[in-house]
Amino acid sequence: MEHSNVTLTKADFASNQMVKWCPGCGDHAILAAVHNVFPKINYRKEDYCIVSGIGCSSRFPYYVNSYGFHGIHGRPAAIATGVKMANPNLSVWITTGDGDSTAIGGNHFMHLIRRNMDVNLIMFNNRIYGLTKGQYSPTTKQGQVTKTSPFGVLDYQLNPGELVLGVRGTFFARAIDSQSVSLQKVCERMAAHDGTAVVEVLQNCVIFNNGTHADVTDKETREDRQLWVEHGKPMIFGKNRDKGLVMIGRSLKVVKIGEGITEKDIMIHDETTEDTGIHHMLARMRPPEFPMVFGVIRAVQKPTYNQMFEAQEEEQKQHGFVHNVDELLNSGETWEV
Repeated sequence: MEHSNVTLTKADFASNQMVKWCPGCGDHAILAAVHNVFPKINYRKEDYCIVSGIGCSSRFPYYVNSYGFHGIHGRPAAIATGVKMANPNLSVWITTGDGDSTAIGGNHFMHLIRRNMDVNLIMFNNRIYGLTKGQYSPTTKQGQVTKTSPFGVLDYQLNPGELVLGVRGTFFARAIDSQSVSLQKVCERMAAHDGTAVVEVLQNCVIFNNGTHADVTDKETREDRQLWVEHGKPMIFGKNRDKGLVMIGRSLKVVKIGEGITEKDIMIHDETTEDTGIHHMLARMRPPEFPMVFGVIRAVQKPTYNQMFEAQEEEQKQHGFVHNVDELLNSGETWEV
């Protein structure tokens, strides 16, 4: 991919389209983060392609001055796979919602990650279908009353991080729409990763699910409910930076530093370990017993599908027995009728 010969700015990636999201919607913050990150990557504008499905998040391609493809519901992962395979030099980004990716598009989402396609996926998780006016999604809290669950949701709530790690995804991170600096840093790390990079953004829908993430985003309690991990650093959190995680047996436990515990006893985060076990534990932690984990939880280097495909293609060019269509049509056994 060619780097830009000119210094691009956030304004260069802002399109001339009116942004049609509700005032106060968390999508605005995610858009701002991407506008800030693209110039830092320093590719030409024409080297980006944003693919979306259906939903509020899927209006994203209209609001970025680059190539884009507005797909159909649940299919952005499949479309992005085709885009990346046809033009591997493009930096391909997927913007999708919790329903678009884990319900209608759950199969494509899973196999995109399993294959380790070299794309970046931002999941806007507001735990509701916002564009279609408030139906529950796989990530909606059990028991919540919605337009399609008037007596409360019966489904067990899906945790996107566990799904990503269940198919051995190579990169998973989590961020919050209202914490813009951290969100931007996570997007920068995602952009630098080779392989399928998934970032779950806890995004607030002010109209149909306002405050769904309040248990971890409320200003009064968030420092005690959020654990931001950093590779090689102890997993410490809390308003007074006096809480941390330790492993007892096969389980994690929150401890308080100073009560028979020192900083040296706190677990060190390793985002690069191939074993998904500890990453699973971190991804599924929830208040009130545990803080929710944010930042880069997993970043493992493995060959991407694109790299393996190109190597296989070159191998067949050099040593394969079929070099053109005529040879293909006349290969194998033939019969005269």
